[in-house]
Amino acid sequence: MRVLLAVGACLAMLTACGTTDDASRAPLPAKPNPTSASTSAPTTSAQPKPGPTKLAHLPEVIEANATIVKKAPPPPPPPKGVPCGASAAACVDLSANQAWLLAAGRVAVGPVPITTGRPGYETPPGTFLVQYKDIDHLSREFDDAPMPYSVFFNSGIAFHEGSLTALSHGCVHLSSSAAQSFFNGLAVGDVVQVVS
Repeated sequence: MRVLLAVGACLAMLTACGTTDDASRAPLPAKPNPTSASTSAPTTSAQPKPGPTKLAHLPEVIEANATIVKKAPPPPPPPKGVPCGASAAACVDLSANQAWLLAAGRVAVGPVPITTGRPGYETPPGTFLVQYKDIDHLSREFDDAPMPYSVFFNSGIAFHEGSLTALSHGCVHLSSSAAQSFFNGLAVGDVVQVVS
């Protein structure tokens, strides 16, 4: 008797929780066993068929866990009168024979007069990074010529203290005070832009 009741309960559950694709079909209620009317058998209530998972809370979950990617603001324009981009820490204008030291998008020093490479040793235009600095550099290539306050940004080309009347072998000559300012104001990795 108990076996029949258990089988009936299992059949009722399978019917109620069936995997039919017909969403409109209602689950069948469990049929009472007529032989068990006098006994107190446990009653089984029909289980509702699971419906589609509700995803109403999903937008809130996504919003709470999402990483918001914001567009970076455009870089500020370069300071007025400076022909280089806003990311430059130093700017060299070959045609005007002038240079600027920039900090946080503002002119820190300049324009200052410069001399650059002579014919055959022209200072190349472009965008470079400061590679290293040497306060008492001597040029091995040119008979240990002194290059005080050297800031190298393009292989052997550097800002340094030098003549403002004689052309260089590619370096950017600065006055003594300007060379010290550039040396102290520039760090390895800073952007140097040279425009023609």
